[in-house]
This record gives sequence, structure tokens and C-alpha cells, in this order.
Amino acid sequence: MSLTPEPAASKPAGPHIPKILVADDNVVILKAVAITLKSAGYEVRTAMDGTTAISCVRRERPDLIILDINFPPEATHTGGIQWDGFLILDWLRRLEESRDTPIIFITSGQSSNLLEKAVSAGAVAFFHKPIDQEEMLNVIRHTLGDPQDLHQ
Repeated sequence: MSLTPEPAASKPAGPHIPKILVADDNVVILKAVAITLKSAGYEVRTAMDGTTAISCVRRERPDLIILDINFPPEATHTGGIQWDGFLILDWLRRLEESRDTPIIFITSGQSSNLLEKAVSAGAVAFFHKPIDQEEMLNVIRHTLGDPQDLHQ
């Protein structure tokens, strides 16, 4: 009889559940998108300004980022930087943690050149608000794979 305890059985690592960061200054958009993504099986993190988004990316290393283009001054808590989605994307591309992370831009802006600018900046998709949630999920599933497949 052995007096040494049996080694604990190591749990097999579960499947990776993709993590998505949603960065938008509108709490209604944040909640609506988060609910949709969570119900589709994704982990979700949220940020309401550029500083929080960049900090979250460094800490959480999301698999995909949904990023608003416009952040009004009152949503900027840094006091110095006037963030917009393109500036945030520029910062993210400089970080090792997010250099290749897929970005989906969302906006309520009506400028016809935003789509072109987003695509040339490397976005995988671009959605006008109100967002077609099902179409966005299709793009995410195509980009990351379907998290439901991970549970089987």
C-alpha cells in the first residue's frame, strides 16, 4: 500500500472558445451585440473607449475585435487622445498581441468613404448600424469557425 497520494488526474483541455472584444461608446449596442455573441457560443469582452479597448486586447488577447469607428469626446476618458476606430486599429496593429487579429468595423456614420477606408485598413467586414446581427454572425463564423462545433 502506497502512502504517497495518487497524482491528480489531469483534466483534458477543453476546446478553445473564441473570445470577441466589442468596442463601442453606445451601451445599447454593446449589450445587444454581446447578447447575440454569447448566445452563439462566444466569450465576450466589452470596452467603451479606445484606452479600455487597447488594455483589454493586451490582457485578454481576443480572437476577433468588433470596433466602432466613432467615439465622441465625452466617451474618451483619457483626457488627451480623441479616439476613433482607425486610430485604435493603428495602435492594435503595433501590438504583438493583436497584429493579426481580425477586425470588424461598425458605424452609424454615413460617409461613403468609410467602407473603403475600413477595407484598406484591413477590416474583414464593415457594418452600418443598426447591425444585421445574423449577417455579422455569419461573418464571424466564417472568420473564426462556429463555436457550437467546439461543444460536440
